Amino acid sequence: MNCNHYIPLIGLFIACSAGPLYAAPPAANDEGVTVTPVQAVLNTQAETAAQRDARMKWWREAKFGMFIHWGIYSVLAGSYQDKTSYGEWVMQQARIPVDEYRRFGQKFNPVKYDPAEWVRIAQGAGMRYMVITSKHHDGFALFPSTVSNWNVAEATPYKKDLLGPLVGAAHDAGLKIGFYYSQSQDWNNRGGAKKGYADGEGWDPAHRGSYDNYINDIAVPQVRELLTRYPIDILWWDTPMFMTPERVEPFLALKKLRPGLISNNRLGGGPSDMATPEQYVPITGRKGDWETCMTMNGHWGYNAYDTNWKSTTDLIHTLAETCSRGGNLLLNVGPTAEGKIPTESVERLHEIGRWIQINGDSIYGTTAGPFTYLAWGCATRKGDTLYLHVFNWPANGRLVVPLNNKVKSAYLLAAPKQKLKVTSTHGKLVVELPVTPPDAFDSVVAMQIQDEPIVEPLPSASATVKASSTLNGTDASYVNDGTEDKLWRAPAEIKVAFLDIELKQATAIGGFGIAEPDVWPRMNQVYTLEYLDATGWHKVAEGRTIGHGVKRPIPVITAKKFRLTMECNAGSPGVAEFQLYGI
Repeated sequence: MNCNHYIPLIGLFIACSAGPLYAAPPAANDEGVTVTPVQAVLNTQAETAAQRDARMKWWREAKFGMFIHWGIYSVLAGSYQDKTSYGEWVMQQARIPVDEYRRFGQKFNPVKYDPAEWVRIAQGAGMRYMVITSKHHDGFALFPSTVSNWNVAEATPYKKDLLGPLVGAAHDAGLKIGFYYSQSQDWNNRGGAKKGYADGEGWDPAHRGSYDNYINDIAVPQVRELLTRYPIDILWWDTPMFMTPERVEPFLALKKLRPGLISNNRLGGGPSDMATPEQYVPITGRKGDWETCMTMNGHWGYNAYDTNWKSTTDLIHTLAETCSRGGNLLLNVGPTAEGKIPTESVERLHEIGRWIQINGDSIYGTTAGPFTYLAWGCATRKGDTLYLHVFNWPANGRLVVPLNNKVKSAYLLAAPKQKLKVTSTHGKLVVELPVTPPDAFDSVVAMQIQDEPIVEPLPSASATVKASSTLNGTDASYVNDGTEDKLWRAPAEIKVAFLDIELKQATAIGGFGIAEPDVWPRMNQVYTLEYLDATGWHKVAEGRTIGHGVKRPIPVITAKKFRLTMECNAGSPGVAEFQLYGI
């Protein structure tokens, strides 16, 4: 799992015929509880919209989940040969031979693993589902597998199933749970894909071999094991290298063994249930169902040297912003080799949970808010109620909401009995707030309105956009169409290009947003934003991206013409969406 290694494949859909039924013998988990395998008739009929809505209902309402990256890499704790920047990709990044890496299995003995405690931590944070790595790219299975001895029962002193107890504990607590499974990359089992190597190749002869044999002999049988042994709710694929319609088909057939299963868009083809932006929140959200996955520091797997922890404030703001654009947040923890979730993660999750206890109505079951940008925060929605997440408390006690609706009531979730005064002026609402915010992280105002929200469109939505140069198949007009589906890009030989944006009239602008093309390798671009007045062009903002775009305020300026210059050394410059925000 790493944003720099995710290869999105867009627009590949294939039909799947029913395969043979599979009925494995009952298996006992490590606590002696017999798990009856699933036996289901594969349904080849197309799912109706109503059936899909019913299947996705719990996930859409849950909004917040825990991602767990755990495996042999936790033994190294981020360090290998005096370097301390590794995570779950250590085997590939350091080119560790198979035999050497497998020896670390003898040091993986998670005697402090308490699945009930993990569930309590997740539930205490307000999370409503969990997703754990059943097998990451290093090929190590956290469950007893009959198709590869590179698993917890045979390759470690622990010798017990890690997944079954967590599934049971989660379901006992009322949480949904799913498995991440690396279907394509596998650096141990022979033939699995390796980033940077051709099909069948690798850095060690011990893992070179036929990719098709790997798919048929390891990946497909292991997914069958997971779906027939464990009553999971989600299957989370990753990095679909070398996947083709023919290689995808058996996985699609296996998904039918678990009715109601939800899966993401990283299998490599076929229908999926959700998009998965990684480590960022898209400025336009995504069409349909989507889920941002994010780390708390700079690594997915446990790294004892990475102290660059996101603050609780940042994490709560990310949760609110994700929900305000219609998505879910899957927030990661990387347990130690002993089976403990790091203290820094637990502390932040505890603080998030305390916030959610008061403000959960503004998260669970919400949909995207009506605002593209709010200088003071963001907003979620539930029916006729808008939840205004105020990150930046107004010093004058007056919260300006760019909304032209009648208000039935307004109150703070932290003080629901205290009604707030709301007035209307110049087509905007003004909420009178207390001098002191009730919450240091995010204070939420619940506002019940009449009718559908009446919001002014973005100043840039109707702007005329021209580019200094354009790659065939792309167009400058795509950057202000309100989505990130289409893009503008300069020709391949161009390293610096610009967009000229002309508004219908001079407008006061207080912020901007850039969404970048969702491509691999991730675009690393330098941007400069300028505006034109009678004396010429003036710089108002500059910075660097890492492929996730940027959204930021600027000193308020009034202008009609703007220029966005993009410089990209790894490929040609590109923009999927550009937005200017009024005040």
